[in-house]
Amino acid sequence: MRTLTLAWRQLRRDLAAGDIRILFAALVLAVVAVTSVGFVTDRAARALAMEANRLLGGDALVRSDAPVTGPIDEAANDPALRRTRTVELDSMIRVGNGADAQLRLGDLRALDAGFPLRGAFRIVGRDGVERDAATIPAPGTLWLSRAGADALGARIGDRVGIGSREFELAALVVQEPDAAIDYFNVAPKAFLNLADLPSTGLVQEGSRLRYRLVVAGDAAAVERFTAVARDNLGRGQRIETIGDARPEVRSALDRGGRFLGLAALVSVVLAAVAVAMAARRHSERHLSGAAVMRCLGAQQRTLVGIHVGELLLLGLAACTVGVAIAFALQWSVAGWLAQALKVEIPPAGIWPALRGYGVGLVVLLAFGAPPVLALRRVPALRVLRRDLDGSEPSAWAVALAGMGGLAALLWWQAGSATLAVAMLAGIALTLAALALIAWLLILVVRRLRARLRGALRYGLANVSRRAGASIAQVSALGLGLMALLLLTFVRTDLLDRWQLALGQDAPNRFIINVQADQIAPVRDFVAGRGIPEPVLFPMVRARLVERNGEPVRGEDYGDDVQARRRAEREFNLSMAQALRDDNKVVAGTFWNGRPSAPELSVEENFARGLGWQLGDRIAFDIAGRRFEAPITSLRSVEWESFQPNFFVLASPGALDGYPASHITAVQVPAGDARFTAELVQAFPNLSVIDIDAVLAQVRATADQVSTVVQVVFWFSLLAGVLVLLAAVSASQDERLLEGGVMRALGGSRGQLRMAQVSEFAAIGLLAGLVATVAASVLSGVVATRVFDLPWRQDWMLAAVGCAIGVAVTLAAGLFATRRVLDAPPSATLRELQG
Repeated sequence: MRTLTLAWRQLRRDLAAGDIRILFAALVLAVVAVTSVGFVTDRAARALAMEANRLLGGDALVRSDAPVTGPIDEAANDPALRRTRTVELDSMIRVGNGADAQLRLGDLRALDAGFPLRGAFRIVGRDGVERDAATIPAPGTLWLSRAGADALGARIGDRVGIGSREFELAALVVQEPDAAIDYFNVAPKAFLNLADLPSTGLVQEGSRLRYRLVVAGDAAAVERFTAVARDNLGRGQRIETIGDARPEVRSALDRGGRFLGLAALVSVVLAAVAVAMAARRHSERHLSGAAVMRCLGAQQRTLVGIHVGELLLLGLAACTVGVAIAFALQWSVAGWLAQALKVEIPPAGIWPALRGYGVGLVVLLAFGAPPVLALRRVPALRVLRRDLDGSEPSAWAVALAGMGGLAALLWWQAGSATLAVAMLAGIALTLAALALIAWLLILVVRRLRARLRGALRYGLANVSRRAGASIAQVSALGLGLMALLLLTFVRTDLLDRWQLALGQDAPNRFIINVQADQIAPVRDFVAGRGIPEPVLFPMVRARLVERNGEPVRGEDYGDDVQARRRAEREFNLSMAQALRDDNKVVAGTFWNGRPSAPELSVEENFARGLGWQLGDRIAFDIAGRRFEAPITSLRSVEWESFQPNFFVLASPGALDGYPASHITAVQVPAGDARFTAELVQAFPNLSVIDIDAVLAQVRATADQVSTVVQVVFWFSLLAGVLVLLAAVSASQDERLLEGGVMRALGGSRGQLRMAQVSEFAAIGLLAGLVATVAASVLSGVVATRVFDLPWRQDWMLAAVGCAIGVAVTLAAGLFATRRVLDAPPSATLRELQG
């Protein structure tokens, strides 16, 4: 307690004297940077996940061939959950009477009260105006999908027959929750009130009904329900969450989440830079005091207890202040973000705050404890000789332990082993390159110094005279700039890619069931509407039967519901002569020309889920005929392109002779309302899937993720600039002392300012150049290995980033040393020598 009391007194004295304010401010800024970004990313990520669930109509749902009962139904009664249900079946839909009646097999969906729990229907009412509807059709009425109404020739107000009952068509559905692209479910969709289903007479013994239990609520409750559901799934049941959403949605959310992790990672790096520089200054200021205490008989353990205790007290205080400031900042940012995203932002959790404490204390341990431990070895003779410093071998062990803790924090923050390894390797190589180049610069400056004159000579002389300090400062500034430039490069690539992939020219109509003799006429029809001539892809329905001669059954995949479903469902096989730009070979060799024997190319994630590998022989059943071929390549597929893509491709000619239809995708102008009707009228067997609704939902999700990325990027950039300012400010005592001496000897303000400009410009230029090169290389690794994005080096952006880095370094350095020009030399010298 006595040592802790002394540590508290020293902390108060250092704060009052200003000796420790820089370290305190750097640590506060570091915690603010990490915690505020953590708060924003945590809340935004949860908000995006909740908003993306509008594609399900809820947060989770269970599909079943029978009404959901038992433990799953009981779990849905959790007070923290809202629940609803739907029933689906296929039924004939009739519009009109007599010989003019239009009949189509339709997809009937009976909705219970409360559906959808997430999102809303987008409908067109009697007034012809589109609007959101978070309700279901009133009893006695129904809604039809707009494409279904066009196919049936139905208009709002018509009578529509379902089974033995007629309903009034009250609205057309433009966009629905749970919208999906299904190439083989293109029937008109009819939505009615669940209470009206019995009156249709369609629910009878043997009717094939599909039941869905939908729930929504807070994340913890949904996770509990999901766990219970997965443990109690019966035959014919499966559970779906946003993780089972379309690949385009998963891709946007996954990449957005990785970027948010990268932003938090950059904040940790910036925190380490700032605290390292500030801790160095703190330890140097206490060397003389420790020497005096040694002269007065203080024991080494007393010195360690006082200074380490001061660091711990300082760390707890700084972390508490930083977390409080971060909470206030994220509260205001989250309010704006909720308006920008038009979604409800969940409340802040406790994990970002705990992470802030962890980062602050670990960084302080890694960079503050080693020089403090060295204080106990300070020789008493340093009272007379200021050039004698202490050394402490155990400080290296503490530093290594702290660096190990920092590496673990980086790994935790990254959320990706590849990202963490890339970042750690990039930091190590960048530091080594910075230190080496800074040392070479010092050698060059020493040779050139004699040829220079005036303030420029003095400024560059400062770089070479304080070799150790200059190397440390170049390394710290370069590392900080590298982190910020990396964030800038990756963010630019990410947003550019989303804008390109989900551009306004993405196809919005899928045309399927085109027969071989219709390929040319369909192309001519599309081209005649002023739309670019489409490329048609053959599509063959097949069922998986064997892998390497062993029969394949769904139950072979155990609890992996998705793999089991893939093994049991029918596949869509196609052929391709060459790959488009949205397909890349990641393993094996894609065929050239027409192989002598059939070959297969499989999407990598699909193959991984089923346990397929290169060389495996896969057998399918196609309309009673066997088709078998080896896997010769694996592909990555950019699902955001919204082009027809297939999990399994066969080599050219491999599927000749098997029953096939063709599929294509076109981009129909928004004003061409008659395209679908006229195409179907010309080719009655074709089915046209209007994916405008799906595309709008995916584009909206990507736009929301982009908004969060933008906010977090600017937030991290602002925090990084503040931390860089603290890092520069933490190493200015020697410059202030020399400036005071120069002022006392008659140096003018202009001479001092020019000397500072030349010194900081040299340091900033060196740090900026190395940081730009390092960030460019590392961004390429991160973009290709973590974000699955093609890397394109933008030299203009790199040049601008380097220039900004030099400007920021120069501005921060001049701001940090402004007192040397304004304060009287006597005051400056007294403060630094006292």
